[in-house]
Amino acid sequence: MKKNLLFLFLAFTIATAYISCSDEWKSEQFEQMVSFKAEANAQGVTFAYLRYNPEGKVRYDLPVIISGSTANSVARTVRIGLDPDTLAILNREQYGERSELYFRQLDPKYYSMPETIEVPAGQSTVTVPIDFTLGDLDQSDKWILPLQILDDSGEDYKANPHKNYRRAMLRINPFNDYSGTYGGTLYKIYLGDSDPLTLNEYRTYVVDDSTIFIYAGTRDIDYLDRKNYKVFIRFTNDYIDIQKRKLEIWSDNGENNNFKVGDEQSYYTIEEEWDAKKPYLKHKYFTLYLNYNFDDYNTVPGQTLSYKVDGTLTMQRDLNTLIPDEDQQIQW
Repeated sequence: MKKNLLFLFLAFTIATAYISCSDEWKSEQFEQMVSFKAEANAQGVTFAYLRYNPEGKVRYDLPVIISGSTANSVARTVRIGLDPDTLAILNREQYGERSELYFRQLDPKYYSMPETIEVPAGQSTVTVPIDFTLGDLDQSDKWILPLQILDDSGEDYKANPHKNYRRAMLRINPFNDYSGTYGGTLYKIYLGDSDPLTLNEYRTYVVDDSTIFIYAGTRDIDYLDRKNYKVFIRFTNDYIDIQKRKLEIWSDNGENNNFKVGDEQSYYTIEEEWDAKKPYLKHKYFTLYLNYNFDDYNTVPGQTLSYKVDGTLTMQRDLNTLIPDEDQQIQW
């Protein structure tokens, strides 16, 4: 009899504990706080990819999330503001006192956005609509839109104190059908008879729908004299053969850098292929062959270094065709 009573007591205790534990998970396990969904890279910035549109605005939707183990229970009005102080700290962390290399804050004339965003009860994710108009924005500079979630004067919400959740350093990056980061191991840069120079990657920048630019030779966006060495590349529909189409290349500073098109016609090819394991994923392969000469008149004071560039740049762009919006298909 005593054993039966002991057994019933233990069973009742275990059942009560189980019910208590089950009920416990129905309650909020963490503090609900407001965060941006803007994963930062090694430089502390988040690339905002914007389809180039010379005729009007391009919208970027920045996600705002209410964290927690349960759904957001109340309606909240979240305040969004600029954060130049964090941008200043970021610049010093990345570049020290070399202010000429700093990220630059985007001028308000290039964007518009609301100062607040409503998060309805029962909804944990909304987006901040940011409208950009970037037609004449000079891509030679590194533009940042620094944003933060502002503190609430009342008790409507609490901003996440973690720096990378509370703030979003949006690195503005317009793109077109041809821009992106190209591999450069076959892009040869010759100085006299010495072995050619190469870089692993070359980033290209948008000019218009059919034109990009790259910096000549081994220069990149962190060279102080980079604006003197832009190489513009226009993609034409003029075929050389069944695969190759002509590229037009030029410089806007030829009187100083002595830019000249090489003897071989520059061209590009585009090939497409479906992924063998993911049938919805399309791969597009871009190959650019460039042939040109230029003079470096800045590196060595009083001397001119003459370079010849002859080689190919390659880029793979992956498209998730399950996404109906073509601009959103790109897997950056």
